[in-house]
Amino acid sequence: MEKVGDLFQSSDWKKEKHAPVIECADEVTAGEVFTVKVSVGKEIPHPNTTVHHIQWIQLYFKPEKEPFAYHVGSFEFAAHGESAKGEDKGPAYTHPSAVVEVAINQAGTFYATSYCNIHGLWESSKAVQVK
Repeated sequence: MEKVGDLFQSSDWKKEKHAPVIECADEVTAGEVFTVKVSVGKEIPHPNTTVHHIQWIQLYFKPEKEPFAYHVGSFEFAAHGESAKGEDKGPAYTHPSAVVEVAINQAGTFYATSYCNIHGLWESSKAVQVK
């Protein structure tokens, strides 16, 4: 039986425009707020058109030695140039990028998932240490 996790693709974001990118410090201070940026298309731009676009990114954090991940945030990108005038004639295009401030108390891994309306589900991860 296929599982939802089997539907996700992953790749190095430097070589694949669909893979989400997680940008934050490699090591943070326990309990201190720090910035995490998630995006798609950092190294290789992803199209952001009516026909081909990133619809959302979700961010999770899984502490080391704990069984469950915690949902940090969901970011929806709703403007892709749609218009009654036709495809890509609209006044607004949302870039698939979001910033969230987080505080963690133990080391763990951030996981980002994203959805391209043509190429499906993608995932990536980044470990963070705590001092």
